Amino acid sequence: MRTRPLKVALLGCGVVGSEVARIMTTHAEDLAARIGAPVELAGVAVRRPGKVRAGIDPSLVTTDATALVKRGDLDVVVEVIGGIEPARTLITTAFEHGASVVSANKALLAQDGAALHAAAEEHGRDLYYEAAVAGAIPLIRPLRESLAGDKVNRVLGIVNGTTNFILDKMDSTGAGYQEALDEATALGYAEADPTADVEGYDAAAKAAILAGIAFHSRVRLDDVYREGMTEVTSADFRSAREMGCTIKLLAICERAGDGQSVTARVHPAMIPLTHPLASVRGAYNAVFVESDASGQLMFYGPGAGGAPTASAVLGDLVAVCRNRLSGSTGPGESAYAALPVSGMGEVVTRYHISLDVADKPGVLAQVATVFAEHGVSIDTVRQQGKDGEASLVVVTHRASDAALSGTVEALRKLDTVRGVASIMRVEGE
Repeated sequence: MRTRPLKVALLGCGVVGSEVARIMTTHAEDLAARIGAPVELAGVAVRRPGKVRAGIDPSLVTTDATALVKRGDLDVVVEVIGGIEPARTLITTAFEHGASVVSANKALLAQDGAALHAAAEEHGRDLYYEAAVAGAIPLIRPLRESLAGDKVNRVLGIVNGTTNFILDKMDSTGAGYQEALDEATALGYAEADPTADVEGYDAAAKAAILAGIAFHSRVRLDDVYREGMTEVTSADFRSAREMGCTIKLLAICERAGDGQSVTARVHPAMIPLTHPLASVRGAYNAVFVESDASGQLMFYGPGAGGAPTASAVLGDLVAVCRNRLSGSTGPGESAYAALPVSGMGEVVTRYHISLDVADKPGVLAQVATVFAEHGVSIDTVRQQGKDGEASLVVVTHRASDAALSGTVEALRKLDTVRGVASIMRVEGE
């Protein structure tokens, strides 16, 4: 074993960063044995230097992150500060000064992953980011390495623990959205401002990363269709149960039927109770991968939290340190396929549409005619009426989003249709 330690700088020492530092200290001997050399925490960049950080030598703490990454003697920089800037500049500066980088920054990687990979390659350094998607669940490396010889066709997953907790609570207890959100906040699963989670921004960033790796094509955050889950109601869950389904906020990345393009999207969807993702409860994450040779694979576990995310960071740290010792680098960006990203209008799936209609003869025929005129085939229809008003639930066969949008626009123009109560996609079949 080499005795000279590999030097590691830590950018950020919050929930995740502090756990990374703790594990580096408490598991120092095991890490050294697995890497082939000891690792040394050489500096920690923070915004509030006066805060007491258990187990971290105060002399290592600095507010000058730029000076830290410019030292020139660092082997690895671990970035867990998040956001776009200054993280982007700090990472590229680290490459320029000879360090490889381990990051958990999903937003930055979804927006500028190609540029960061190019900078790493230019300077002969590694960029690893297992912790950017699904916390402790090994997912990036299996897609990038274990399935490198396979053809991935679809990635379907629950990649945000906050939204899964809320939807699970609504399903299991009958709670409304706000009540479930309040409980998630009280338990620490939701931030004070939960917008990034409940509006799907967090999941969309992860979907961009997963799609890029799975399909060997560049997929940016702006390419991902995003729809939040704040409009999901208890009535939607009742409808889902009548169909033998539940509702999840899903990240879905898939090849088009002709294999010439890909799509990436995040939205609430009904999913059959028989599908493995339907049983994912609480704040857990799970990702379902479908490929030619391997068939169906599912990755499941805690998708957030200090210790689980730090576990993924340390796994990357070990891999990058091993590469440093051998004088090699791991896999970089693989975008050779360069498949274009199609818009949501090209997506084909099933739909559950709930309409408020007049309770009188001929309404069902009018509605069915509109669906037929737009080429959308109906699977089932359910109607309940009382006192001149009725609820009409239509479940379609597979149809494009564009065709469904045209259908709904035409339905709104019918005098007998009082309103469209809800529209939800049905996935996982």
